[in-house]
Amino acid sequence: MENCKIYLKPGEEVRLNEGHPWVYSNEIKNIVGHIKTGDLAYVYSSKNVFVGKGYLNTNSKIFVRLLSRIENQPIDDAFFKDLIHKANQSRIDLGYRNSYRAFFGESDGIPGLIVDKYGEYLSIQILSLPIDERKELFIQLLVEEFNPLGIYERSDVAVRKKEGLPLFKGVVYGDVPEKIAIKENELDMRVDLINGQKTGFFLDQQDNHNAIKPYVKNKKVLDCFSNIGGFGLHAAYHGAKEVICLDISERATNDIMENAKINGLSQVSTKTVNVFDQLRDYVKDNVKFDVIVLDPPAFTKSKEKLDNAYQGYKEINLQALKLINDGGYLVTASCSSFMTPDLFLSMLQEAAVDSNKMVQMVEFRIQSKDHPARLGSEETLYLKLVVLRVLPKR
Repeated sequence: MENCKIYLKPGEEVRLNEGHPWVYSNEIKNIVGHIKTGDLAYVYSSKNVFVGKGYLNTNSKIFVRLLSRIENQPIDDAFFKDLIHKANQSRIDLGYRNSYRAFFGESDGIPGLIVDKYGEYLSIQILSLPIDERKELFIQLLVEEFNPLGIYERSDVAVRKKEGLPLFKGVVYGDVPEKIAIKENELDMRVDLINGQKTGFFLDQQDNHNAIKPYVKNKKVLDCFSNIGGFGLHAAYHGAKEVICLDISERATNDIMENAKINGLSQVSTKTVNVFDQLRDYVKDNVKFDVIVLDPPAFTKSKEKLDNAYQGYKEINLQALKLINDGGYLVTASCSSFMTPDLFLSMLQEAAVDSNKMVQMVEFRIQSKDHPARLGSEETLYLKLVVLRVLPKR
């Protein structure tokens, strides 16, 4: 049977040659050979130059997700085993041991496969149909690489519907308890792989949680959209005199207090509130803080809603800037890939002007090093974190 060969429209290979792994259906000029979702397809430019090969999904706008740029490269068990091992080893080489992202989909070479390590357990997420069809293979390879006590699958994200896949969550290997003890930097944490955010926790902020250290000693800190307290607990650990954590989820605020108790951090308190409303109330009551952390969920996952998201980000940053003592710090993040670094900085500048503040950018950070961004694939650079020193206008 003849291999499926896809020929692109003129010029459509440029983005792929720059490193992007997705071939969209509207970029295709014609297809030769047998077409079957889940099978390999060979992709060529309009001039018949080989571009790459990967798995097909005729149900998705992302028609092919490239796996290799080498035409005669075998795509077999050994190919995937090698990619998983090398990705994990790179994290170990960077110093990660207990909890980290061991495999980051497109960045590490298998589009649609996410693997997070939480102590002796793994949490996985499968976002493409061809990888889902090979789930048992990948579970076997992960068991061989990590020898985990259990693997939990958190494929309960809406993007799977675009692949023609149902949402799914559950144990796929061994046993997984509801709460797992992990080490995040120097803190002991309990995380919930079953009900927690993303695959259980925000591992992409792990390095940034610890990077708060220089700003918080003997300071009054407000941690907004706290989830289970990554920033707030690290602030307390690094010497903050008072930490208030805000989150709309009672489950999250209960988890914060559990983790604070485990680590002996008595200066931490929580409020289960709508953060937007609470920030406005603090402004009205003239409450001040030395450091404010804003780590909201993605306000948009589509370009169509970007304008509304921009206003949402600006609103919380504007209110936060009003609450910070002179010389204090705003630690502010966005995890939406559509909120590009340039757009994020423009928003912060507007918020500073409208709050009548002068700001200095002290740091610009991205996601933790176990979430490497692949140049040429802008979706993999999604997290931005900026530290601003806040001053009055003079």
